[in-house]
Amino acid sequence: MRMVTEQATIINAEGLILGRMASIIAKRLLNGETIIVVNAEKAVISGKKQSKVREAKDFLEVGHPRKGPFHYRRPDRIIRKTVRGMLPYKQPKGKQAFKRLKVFIGIPDELRGLEMNTLEEATSKKLTCPHFTLAEFAKEIGWTSGE
Repeated sequence: MRMVTEQATIINAEGLILGRMASIIAKRLLNGETIIVVNAEKAVISGKKQSKVREAKDFLEVGHPRKGPFHYRRPDRIIRKTVRGMLPYKQPKGKQAFKRLKVFIGIPDELRGLEMNTLEEATSKKLTCPHFTLAEFAKEIGWTSGE
């Protein structure tokens, strides 16, 4: 892991809007960067919580448990799937880009003390509409944080 972190960009997702962060990350991955996202559960979704949860629960009913489509409930997996949706992942360049993405809940021990970046254009400080964290959303749709 130490070799990967030397040339990787570490992004702290705390307080970043999910969609904007994902689109920026997708573009950087296609340009050849290796990106590690930490604090995935602290990313922000804009909009009313109740309507977003209802939307997600309706979507969870689609598919087959073994055949797919697979619906992730963990915050790190939600971010990965959001970024994947913005990549041409069925093409070789998209697959290679997606392999360069790592997402973690919290900050792993081997990444503590390293320089972390944030994406100013994706910050949630300028949001005036209702918003909530990805951890709150994930708990509403069935994620248990291993407590």
